[in-house]
Amino acid sequence: MLDIRKNQEFATYESVIKRSDIETAKEIVYGKGGLAKGEDNANWVKSTMRRLENTFDQETIKQIRMDCQCGYGMDEKLTLVKELASTASNLAEFASSEKAESAGLFYRDGVLHLQFLFCPCPILADVDRLDTNTWCQCTTGYSKVLFEKAFDCKVDVELLKSIKMGDDICLMKIIPQDKKWK
Repeated sequence: MLDIRKNQEFATYESVIKRSDIETAKEIVYGKGGLAKGEDNANWVKSTMRRLENTFDQETIKQIRMDCQCGYGMDEKLTLVKELASTASNLAEFASSEKAESAGLFYRDGVLHLQFLFCPCPILADVDRLDTNTWCQCTTGYSKVLFEKAFDCKVDVELLKSIKMGDDICLMKIIPQDKKWK
């Protein structure tokens, strides 16, 4: 079974090391003197976000968190997205089926969107509210990996709304970089 906390600790540690050093990674993940190790998931998420935000600029934070996507349920979602992509010649067709709509996909104003009516992040189950979108950038990383594999091209993902920040839905723009998907 996936231990989401251990997974997030490891991913965050590795991602911070890529952009800094081992000591910074230890402090971000475990807190000064390892004090964060004893925190429950909700408090650990919030304290880790604060440590990231006090150490790095917004773009670096986004990249760190995007690297932290856990891949939870990826195979099943990838199968669905590849199936939808195999029968579509553009994004409007891709998002027009009942299957696509039930998966939260829709196409509006020339842009593909992915929405969730609930927070899809398992480690945030006990988090009531987040003050920033730092933690949610993990979901943009997850979606980037998912759609890049399905579309076989680079994809940009932009977080527009987050339930954990008080929005009614989680909403992202999915922007493939291949002409086929324009």
